Amino acid sequence: MNPAGGPGGGEPDVSVVVAVHNTMPYLTRCLTSLVEQSIGQRRMEAVVVDDGSTDGSSREIARFARRHPGLFTTVRQAHSGGPAAPSNRALEAARGRYVFFLGADDHLAPRALEQMVTMADNCRSDVLLCKMVPIGERTVPTGVFSRTAPLIRLVGDGLPWALSNTKLFRRSLIEEHGLRYDESMPAFSDQPFVLEACVRAQRISVLADQPHYFAVRRADGSNITFRTGAETRLRCVERLFEATCRCLPAGPVRDAFHRRHFHVELFQLFDGAYPRLPAPVRQRVCNGAARLVGTYGDGVVERLDTRRRRTLELARRGDDAGLCAEIAADPQRTARPAPATRRARLLRRFSFPATAADA
Repeated sequence: MNPAGGPGGGEPDVSVVVAVHNTMPYLTRCLTSLVEQSIGQRRMEAVVVDDGSTDGSSREIARFARRHPGLFTTVRQAHSGGPAAPSNRALEAARGRYVFFLGADDHLAPRALEQMVTMADNCRSDVLLCKMVPIGERTVPTGVFSRTAPLIRLVGDGLPWALSNTKLFRRSLIEEHGLRYDESMPAFSDQPFVLEACVRAQRISVLADQPHYFAVRRADGSNITFRTGAETRLRCVERLFEATCRCLPAGPVRDAFHRRHFHVELFQLFDGAYPRLPAPVRQRVCNGAARLVGTYGDGVVERLDTRRRRTLELARRGDDAGLCAEIAADPQRTARPAPATRRARLLRRFSFPATAADA
């Protein structure tokens, strides 16, 4: 571990956690956005955990740490297979009053941390969401960011659709309740963490006056969610439903979170890649989806749009042929690789010269 010294060794206002695995060239912009934060390096620390990168990310992290030794705490570990283990390792090292999780593909606006900390202090927020905007073909929630609000509800203000960990958390809340990521989940491990934090929070706030967080879809589609296999994703979706049942009593609030998981994570298992899976894998995915619909779907699946209801009903019936035909006829789900020229254009957009860390 290479710890940040920090002037005076005092408690920073915010620790930014960055879990990294093979995220070049996007990582350069991510780390540069931390160097450029208006809150200043006396009030923040960046805890960057390299989860066994092999693409040059390790060298880039070391370069930033050398040039900004008071800002970066760096850890390198063997590849764990997902963001949960490096995120937990970073939480062990974090010293800030607040913790913010930043995707290694993504970056922040220059005043993001300063404005988030100010609002959280003024509102006594335990969890604070900042406005996200997408870059590339990434999707981000919109409803929850319709307005700045000192207090939002678990349900009714869009929170179930905004369960990524890209939020500001009061670290005392995390430590008081022993909140950590489930390291058995290669995908979606942030959602149970975020759900429990929000359930235990006294106040959840939203800062939506301007874009603060830029969420990037990689040009090669290699973000962790998109490169995780269908059966692994299915197991992780099962854990999401288990987490909602653990954190919330039966009723409309729990149903609202279940609706999100049917609408997003379970439906996405039947994307354009599904028909190309081996038949035994398709059958196992189908059977697993059927179990989830049967166990958690009453009164929830009926509220989905027609397209999703039809897909999940085919899965519930085990109709693999029907699913393949449904997907083939749906242009929104027919997989289309990005043209090479577009990939190159996006890569150029996020590439930086070697002197970027000096900014």
